Amino acid sequence: MLEVQNLRFSFGAREVLKGVSFAATENELIFLLGANGAGKTTLFRCMLGLLHGYHGKILLNGQNVESLPAKELARRVAYIPQFHNPVFAYTALDMVLRGTNPRLSTFASPGRRERETAMQAMVQLGIEEFAGRNFQELSGGEQQLVLVARGLAQEAKILLMDEPTSALDYGNQLRVLEKVSALSAQGYTILLSCHNPQLAMLYARRVIALHDGRIAADGAPETALNPQLIRLLYGVEANFLQMPDGILIAPVHKNP
Repeated sequence: MLEVQNLRFSFGAREVLKGVSFAATENELIFLLGANGAGKTTLFRCMLGLLHGYHGKILLNGQNVESLPAKELARRVAYIPQFHNPVFAYTALDMVLRGTNPRLSTFASPGRRERETAMQAMVQLGIEEFAGRNFQELSGGEQQLVLVARGLAQEAKILLMDEPTSALDYGNQLRVLEKVSALSAQGYTILLSCHNPQLAMLYARRVIALHDGRIAADGAPETALNPQLIRLLYGVEANFLQMPDGILIAPVHKNP
């Protein structure tokens, strides 16, 4: 279980997180919503041990993350960025293999076990056919799935995804999120930051909305998301339309 208790963090005099508290368990796919500057990335960086000097606690199965060495934290929590542009021409398998580094001693190189772990992660996502291909030559959606596989190769059960679909076309957004949704059903705890509330309505099991460093809503998407919250988070008007297959969030276009 991941627990965040009354988390506060400031950059100088600017308080970014103002008492954020929540708990997340396995099988949860949580979409973290909020405008730019709401504190989403800062929250992730605190969880990953990249920011220090915060007040409050972050606990993994009751253990304070501040007491964990970096490698041990990496065995428990994996970070999947928006994109990655490697300097060298790595194959997709090489990229995934880098996820096994936290389990190696300082001067050790990946061996057979690590390669098997990396391939298993690719098989889990159905992308084993990419193994020998140049990572830079893959499509955006394919690259994102390779980065997810790299996180799985860490064998961590908590995945933090920082806007993983923001640079993808519409089809690839849905394909990646279908894979991510399947992972949550396999027991992973996933926190995914996103700017699109419609995607949260489609895929999230839970929505946590941040506004001005505080939690503005926390719950199932069909109850947490509403026109008032969209107005608060993004400053826009939207209608919520009940369709046969779910709720459509339709922004209101105002003619000039």
